[in-house]
Amino acid sequence: MTNPATIAATAAPFERTALYPLHCELGAKMVAFAGYEMPVHYAAGILAEHLHTRSQAGLFDVSHMGQIRLGGAGVVTTFEALVPGDLEALAPLRMRYTLFLNEAGGILDDLMATRIGDGLLLVVNAARKEADLAHLRGRLPQAATVEPLLDRALLALQGPAAATVLSRYIAGVGRLGFMTAAEVELDGRKCLVTRSGYTGEDGFEISLPANAAEGFARRLLAEPEVLPIGLGARDSLRLEAGLCLYGHDIDETTTPIEADLAWTIGKRRRVEGGFPGAATVLRQLREGPARKRVGIRPEGRAPAREDTEIADPQGNPIGRVTSGGFGPSVGGPVAMGYVDRDHAAEGTAVELIVRGVPRPARVVRLPFIPARYYRG
Repeated sequence: MTNPATIAATAAPFERTALYPLHCELGAKMVAFAGYEMPVHYAAGILAEHLHTRSQAGLFDVSHMGQIRLGGAGVVTTFEALVPGDLEALAPLRMRYTLFLNEAGGILDDLMATRIGDGLLLVVNAARKEADLAHLRGRLPQAATVEPLLDRALLALQGPAAATVLSRYIAGVGRLGFMTAAEVELDGRKCLVTRSGYTGEDGFEISLPANAAEGFARRLLAEPEVLPIGLGARDSLRLEAGLCLYGHDIDETTTPIEADLAWTIGKRRRVEGGFPGAATVLRQLREGPARKRVGIRPEGRAPAREDTEIADPQGNPIGRVTSGGFGPSVGGPVAMGYVDRDHAAEGTAVELIVRGVPRPARVVRLPFIPARYYRG
């Protein structure tokens, strides 16, 4: 029998964010995620954390995400050649959700890009940040600077009370528009606050020095509206909001059109092209894709998990579930997946093959709950 101590000593170590000691102090259950030890939930549990975020405010540690600053003359134009979004039209301190694509139109990663001065600040997925750095360095001109911000943390404060809470520390932040950024000071330290998030709720993400993250997190958690929230509730919140998780709902085998992300392709880019995979993506825009990401509501209470087969009422395979589970705010199971386009219309009856047993379900509109982003 192998000695557990030997396994622990020889296993590759996981990275830890600046908030790791606080997570442990708060009694978080820690799990391995994208090379980091991260909290999956705290004492309240996933269900309570999810519902609290929907009703008040939840604080998430998302410091495992990659923050990358791009600089140099003309870097916005050269970066735009790697994505289908219209980045040249992005005004200062505005942000955009966009995608890295391969030459077949497959999605290499989804990311946020914020215009900071003449450059950009990118936030990329934790599991893809090293690949994204290599992608940028290999495709941007030598004059461009590609700087991973290793000394920064990232906090997300999400929920209907987020603006009220953060306004106690940052004057005027409640007036910040959705998908807009502000450069501010917290305790004399420069921070970037964006009105954004991945829960379907109003909220903010705060990029700040790593050595200031724990202190500010403690102050936010001392507010009566705020609870710490782990990865479990973050996943159920984004699923209810119909938002994709890279490596599950989108990857190199899925295009933006198949993934129902056509809105990420700027009008000018649809005319000019000039991004990786443009021929495939623009053809699918004109003709429609062979398959499409859809929302699915199983009947009954049993959830459909990732990789569950989707069939038509005659039992013919038509697709697979990519994300699924219980939706606490919906009060029942919810799922997303890809189906043949002939079965993608809202209201279409389908079957989910769970342990060999077909269970009835229906294609529904995404998101499962209305988005509550701040519109001003």
